[in-house]
Amino acid sequence: MSQFTQLEVSFASDRGLRSGRLYRPDTAHPAPCVVMCSGFGSTMDRLFPWAEAYAEAGLAAMVFDYGGFGRSEGHPRQVVDLNRQRVDIRAAVSYARAAVGIDADRIVLWGNSLGGAHAITTAADDPRIAAVVAQIPFNGFPRRVEGRTAAQTMRLMAAIVWDALRGSAGLTPHYIPLVGPPCEVAITNAAEAEEHISTLSTGTLWRNQVAPRGILQMMRYRPAEAAARLTVPLLVCVATDDTETPVELSRQLADRAPRGTIRLYPGTHFSFYTDGPTRRTVAADQITFLHEVLTRTVR
Repeated sequence: MSQFTQLEVSFASDRGLRSGRLYRPDTAHPAPCVVMCSGFGSTMDRLFPWAEAYAEAGLAAMVFDYGGFGRSEGHPRQVVDLNRQRVDIRAAVSYARAAVGIDADRIVLWGNSLGGAHAITTAADDPRIAAVVAQIPFNGFPRRVEGRTAAQTMRLMAAIVWDALRGSAGLTPHYIPLVGPPCEVAITNAAEAEEHISTLSTGTLWRNQVAPRGILQMMRYRPAEAAARLTVPLLVCVATDDTETPVELSRQLADRAPRGTIRLYPGTHFSFYTDGPTRRTVAADQITFLHEVLTRTVR
C-alpha cells in the first residue's frame, strides 16, 4: 500500500476558481493521475474514498467541484450546465498535467454517472488522455423510469421547464430535490432514497437540491457518439439493477468504443455511492485495468 499526500488545490476555469484535492503518492518518479468527474449535482467529497483507493495503489488522483457546487466559485449555485462542466474538466486536466510529481502523458479521465459521460466526451477530443473509466455512466434517459407514474413525470417536466424559463429571464433558480422517495418531485426517485440521503447528511458539501434545467441539456446529450471516436482504452462499470443508468444504455458506450470493455456488478445505482464492498471491488478492478493500460503507455 503506497503512502500519499493530500493537497488542497485551486485552478482557474470559466467564471472563477475551482476547488479540488490532489492525492499524490509518495514516489520517486512522476505518477499517472486519475482526474475524477462527479455526477449530476454531486460534489468532490463523495469521491474521496475512490481517490484514496487509487492513491493507495500508487496512482495520483484529483477530485474537484464544478462551478456553482461545493467549494468552487460560480453563481447561481446548484445549477448543472453541461458545457461549462466540460470546460471545468479540461481545466482540471490542464492543472494536473502541470502539477509537480505528475506524469503529464499518463492522465486518465474517470467519471461517475453524468461525469462518466463527460469523461468519455472530453477524452474523445483530447488525444493525450491515456485511458477512460466510466462507472454507472449516463447515456440517455430510459424510456420509462421505474416507479415514476406518468403524472409524476409531467410534474417533473413542469418543474424543469419552469426553472429553464426562470434561467432565461435571469431570475433565481427553481430548486427541487436531487433524490427523493417515489412520491416526490425529484431528479431521482428511489425506494432507498432516505437511506442514501442519511449516509450523506453530515460532513458533506453535497446538498439535496438542484436547479432541474440541466435535464433539458441531457436530453440532447449523446456520449455514445463520442465513445465511437475514442482512441484509448475505455472501461465501463455498471450495476445490474441500475434503473437510472440502465445496463443496456451503458453497454452501448463500451460497444461503440473501439477499445471498450464492460464489467457488471450486483447492485443498484446507489450501490456505487454507499456500499463499501461494492466500491472496493469495483475500485480494485479499475486499478488493475489502469495498471495494465498505463504500463503499456510508459515512454
